[in-house]
Amino acid sequence: MESGVGGNSNERHGVFKDDSWFSQFRNGSNPWMARYVYALIFLVSNLLAWAVRDYGRNTFPEMEKLKNCQGGRGCLGAEGVLRVSLGCFAFYFVMFLSTAGTKRKYNCRDSWHSGWWSAKIGLWIALTVTSFLVPTFIIQIYGEIAHFGAGTSLHILFRIFLLVQLVSVISFITWLNDCCQSDKNAERCHIHVMLLATAAYVICIVGIIMMYIWYAPKPSCLLNIFFITWTLVLLQLMTSVSLHPKVNSGFLSPGLMGLYVVFICWCAIRSEPAGESCNRKAEASNKTDWLTIISFVVALLAMVIATFSTGIDSQCFQLQIRKKEAPAEDAVAYGYGFFHFVFATGAMYFAMLLIGWNTHHTIKKWTIDVGWTSTWVRIVNEWLAVCVYLWMLVAPVILRCGRTSEPA
Repeated sequence: MESGVGGNSNERHGVFKDDSWFSQFRNGSNPWMARYVYALIFLVSNLLAWAVRDYGRNTFPEMEKLKNCQGGRGCLGAEGVLRVSLGCFAFYFVMFLSTAGTKRKYNCRDSWHSGWWSAKIGLWIALTVTSFLVPTFIIQIYGEIAHFGAGTSLHILFRIFLLVQLVSVISFITWLNDCCQSDKNAERCHIHVMLLATAAYVICIVGIIMMYIWYAPKPSCLLNIFFITWTLVLLQLMTSVSLHPKVNSGFLSPGLMGLYVVFICWCAIRSEPAGESCNRKAEASNKTDWLTIISFVVALLAMVIATFSTGIDSQCFQLQIRKKEAPAEDAVAYGYGFFHFVFATGAMYFAMLLIGWNTHHTIKKWTIDVGWTSTWVRIVNEWLAVCVYLWMLVAPVILRCGRTSEPA
């Protein structure tokens, strides 16, 4: 009997593999494809929140007639972002409750996660519309929960959320470096590695010089000078450690990490309020320029990609106490409940980025994550990234030294 059930399951799996991608999408048989649809829904929610914030009064004039919108004040701007975020959060939280604990494929919860798209898209639209009908005080409570979350698991998850993003970037950089330095690819990739590393360092130096010109135009800009100079010091530190004979990690990984930390530093300084006299670019950008638009688009896509990659990496949050066991043949590809929970908290996170972590001030069009809170979050994230990267370089050396010093 068991073999018959197993045979039917394998036969069904074989049929699914032979189906086209559209058939797999329609039949709900491919959880890997489903995650891209959920990411697309998340991206559309982000774009809707941005549209409500920046162009709500012109694009959605009907909202001003709603009772709970108070002439548009309660449904546009910062509160409009929170309403869209609440609808997105409710959708993914419902999906979390309905898929948490799913271990095996080919059951009802697996089918619900991977299929039933008409019902789920209708649910998402209904929850988003409903969020514009709830009273303003509920939206304000939701905004406070999303902002502070003090002492709750949400507050911890935001920190872990950022940390896993950071570790994912560093892991990719170290993996790429190890792949290029392997015996199989070392000779073939030598020229490419040198060109890529050189280009990375040149971009880092140019970026630092441009930040000095744009964001530290006078000696009184001590904070920006400190941020930029310390980034240069960290770049030198990462390079020195990577080239140490006992580490011998080469130029590529510190060069790519340099790009990452310079980019974070640049984003952090751009997040400073526009009224700061040291931020020439913010003062000069009364009109939306192409750099502001590109920065907004990159930041938005980076947030969606980071949420997506964090959601499928549930093992980062598991303590590996027991010995690893081979997964069952019909085990799910990733934790469905965790995936939706990360997207639910990501809905709160994008709301905070779009309103600058403050529900009571106006945000300039085409900007994201602006304010001193955003600046310091990014700076601390930059420093933490360097610490994690350096630890990943020196940890194997420390472990080897510890093993050799143990008595036989």
